[in-house]
Order: sequence, then C-alpha cells, then structure tokens
Amino acid sequence: MSSRALRQPLVLRITSATFLAVWCLVAAFPIFWIMVMSFKSPVDAFSSNPLNVIFGPSTRAGGNGLSLLDIIFGIIVIWATVRIATKKLPGMVEAYSPAGQKWVGWVIGGLALVLGFLVTFFAILPAILDVLNPMLGPLGRDIIGLTTEHYKTVWVERGFSNNFKNSMIVTTGVVVVSLTFGTLAGYGLARSGSRLAFAILITALIFRALPHSVLVAGYLPVFISSSEWLAPILGENAPTLYGKPFAVIAVLVAINQPFTIWMLRSFFQNIPAELDEAARVDGCSHFQAFRRVIMPVMWPGVITTGLFSFLLGYNDFLVTSLLLDAQNQTMVPAIAGMFSRETTTTDQVVAVAAAVSITAPLFFLVMLFQRQIVSGLTAGAVKG
Repeated sequence: MSSRALRQPLVLRITSATFLAVWCLVAAFPIFWIMVMSFKSPVDAFSSNPLNVIFGPSTRAGGNGLSLLDIIFGIIVIWATVRIATKKLPGMVEAYSPAGQKWVGWVIGGLALVLGFLVTFFAILPAILDVLNPMLGPLGRDIIGLTTEHYKTVWVERGFSNNFKNSMIVTTGVVVVSLTFGTLAGYGLARSGSRLAFAILITALIFRALPHSVLVAGYLPVFISSSEWLAPILGENAPTLYGKPFAVIAVLVAINQPFTIWMLRSFFQNIPAELDEAARVDGCSHFQAFRRVIMPVMWPGVITTGLFSFLLGYNDFLVTSLLLDAQNQTMVPAIAGMFSRETTTTDQVVAVAAAVSITAPLFFLVMLFQRQIVSGLTAGAVKG
C-alpha cells in the first residue's frame, strides 16, 4: 500500500495539530507562569500587566536582571545538559557500567550530570558573565528582571531542604520496596496459570480501588499504638511509628503494590517462557534464570513502573499530611501549608518558588529515562 493512501486528510491533520497545540498550551501555561513569577519581586509577580510579570521592571530596577548575553549562555548550558542526558549518557552507561549492574551506571551518571549542571550554571557561568557583561555594552545590560532571593529564602531560611530530604526518603523507600516485591510477585503470577493466581490479581485490583483515606484510617490506630505493641520486644524505648517516614512508606507501598504487580505481570507475560526454559536447560535455578536472563530484558518495564511508584510517593498529599509530623513533613504538604498560612505578597512568592522547585526532579527523571519509559510503555503493543 502506498504512503499516499495511508496519509491522513488535510482537515484531520489540521484538527489534530490544533487540538494538540491547544492542549499543550493549556497544560504548560500554569507551570510557565508560576516559574516566571517565582523569579520576580512581589510587585512584578502580582502585577495586573502581564508584560510586567514577564520583564520585571521593578525587579530590574532593584539591580537584579539578565542581559542578552546571560540568556544566550544560559540557553546553551541547558541545551548542552539536555543533549548529554538524552544522547551521550545512555551510551556511556552502556559502555562503562559493570556487567549486570547497569543501574549503578545510571545512578553515578545521573548524579554526575546533576552536579555538573549545578556547578556550571550557578558557579562557573555567573563568574564568567560578571567579567563579560561590563565589557560588551548593550549586550551586557539587563533586559529582563530576575532574582533568586525567593529560592534562597525557601530553601535556606524556611528549611525546605529538610522537606526535600524527607520526600527523598519516602519516595526511595516506596520505589525500592514496591519494585522488589512487585517484580517477584509479577514474575510468579505471570508464569502461573492457576486459578489462585487469578484470584490474587482480582483481589489486588479491588484493594487498589479503595480510597486512600480508608487505608489510612485502618493503619492509623496501629501506628499510634505501635510503641505499646513493641514494648515487650524492644523495652521501654520502643519507638512510635506515627509521624515517621516508615509509616508513610508502609501505607504507600500497600496502596501502590497492586498496581505494581499488575503492571509488571503484563511486562513479564510479554517475555517468552522459552527464555526461562533455555536458562533452566543451561543449569540455572529458577531464581538464577529470573535474575540473569529475565531481568536484563525487563529493565524498561521496571524503570517505567518505578517512575509511577516514584510519582505516587513524591506527589502524595493525603497520606503524608495525616501520618507525618511537622519535622518529617514532605514537600507537597509543606507547600500546601505555606499557601494556607502566608499573607504577605512576599511570602506568597516564596511559596510559589517552593512549588516550582518540586517540578525540577520530575523533569530530570523523565528526561534521563525517556528512552526506557517509551520502550516500557510500548512493550507488548505489537506481538508477532
């Protein structure tokens, strides 16, 4: 069949492109706008004139701004970072990772990329531009007002870094526990054709459909009374789980595990059982076949499922706000608290800066693992 016969009609293409453009604009505009607001003084951030919000005349008048040269160099650094993350890093991980431990290469490569970007963007680049801007006349004059004082306030003075640490503890725990048990359960259920396996899957699906508040209400008395229950084992110093990250990890894993098992089971079903049989013929045990043969093929599915598990723990509000105390609070409830109690425009812009801050790890993860995510989401779409 010719390519012309498969080509969509012009009207359909225009309609699809228009719909996609409108959807992207509606979805991206709030993120773009609050990001612009977070770098402006309160006068500019809440100005009724959109041009003042974008160009920030009051911010620029206060001695904070970007020149045309700053913008050009900043775009170059960001583009180079994206280019390295999407084009160079995957090849380097493939080439230099230890045999059978590709995840080590991704962790080291990702941390090195983040550290290199932060040092280049926030230390080396400003030092270079401080020398070049005075020398280049009009190119070195500020044209857009920009200040990072709100980010310094929220991360240093308001202790938002502690909330970030708590979020990383919770999300790491959720991802590690969910994937560890999810891969084993998904593999076992995918290779089992018994009615019991099907019953377990249906039960997991029903459990996943329950409202999160129901699960929290069920776990809450247990966590509050945990010190009394653990006293016979650990003595008078038995800890109370309520308010601690471990309690949140347990609840979020319980919420997330059915989804993880279902998703990983579907990936395992798309891997031919003949691979297991061949590994068994070569002398591998069941677990060795799983670890050495099946799991290397499964990495796109594991990464995709891990990303969804990460998003659950990272973006959760209900469970973290109910089970964590103020000292161990994660970022999302902390930001909600900032917006509810701040009254001055300066405090509101600081809260906006905190809201913008939590989007950076999400963009970085998607950018870093985009190939694995696309491969995982499309796995099994075509069989043959």
